[in-house]
Amino acid sequence: MPKPKERAVIGWREWVALPEFGVNSIKVKVDTGARTSSLHAWDVEEFERDGEAWVRFQIHPEQRRETPQVEVEARLKERRHVRPSTGRRQLRPVVVTQMEIFGQRFPVELTLASRDAMGFRMLLGRQALRQRFVVDPARSYLNGRRIKGTDRITSPAQR
Repeated sequence: MPKPKERAVIGWREWVALPEFGVNSIKVKVDTGARTSSLHAWDVEEFERDGEAWVRFQIHPEQRRETPQVEVEARLKERRHVRPSTGRRQLRPVVVTQMEIFGQRFPVELTLASRDAMGFRMLLGRQALRQRFVVDPARSYLNGRRIKGTDRITSPAQR
């Protein structure tokens, strides 16, 4: 019988990159209770481009800070009902982008929601973890710590 693929171990919180959004590092909370990953976004505006649904939104990659502010445009995959920790179902826009962690780059679905009152700007759910990672809830930042003074975002010209 073949051995299962070796999976990287990640902690309950990690640093990841969202390169297509120009975000070099954002702190995520790994949430095995959440099916889909979620990103803090506001000023969410749906529009049409070349006959397809798109969404424009603002993000703050830094916790407890309002700068830097990044404007993002992404193709809208769908709108999905999600039951957050409040227990009230919400209809949220869903986008797909590339996420980078442990040298791996892969697509991740993100629901867009206001997470202003939450401690983390992004939750990493089960779908992103499945078949890739094992979670050690006693550890943090196994992907490394963000180096202070490094840019959180990539300038639009570099994207």
